[in-house]
Amino acid sequence: MKYSMFIGRWQPWHDGHRWLIDQRLNEGKNVLICVREVSKDDKNPYNPKDVKENVEKKLKDLIDLKKVKVIIIPDIESVNYGRGVGYEIIEHIPPSDISKISATKIRKELFNK
Repeated sequence: MKYSMFIGRWQPWHDGHRWLIDQRLNEGKNVLICVREVSKDDKNPYNPKDVKENVEKKLKDLIDLKKVKVIIIPDIESVNYGRGVGYEIIEHIPPSDISKISATKIRKELFNK
């Protein structure tokens, strides 16, 4: 079974993230969400295990249908490929209402209450 892979910090999961994966799900594709194993700091208030559990909770129905998998991967510095590797690199450009969603703003609202 093939998957469309998305790599991110997902700190926290929000509607912009959902829009992004929906671009492939709506095409009938399966999605692999890779949670980068980043150190905890102001931009990353959650540890990777908590992020994975949060995403799995939000996408439980899709995980149960085996349309989505969530894994933790080591932090990365780049994504590289050679020619003819058998997969595509696809950029999804969100509409303005989605691109305005800011995880930084969401984190500030969550932790400054």
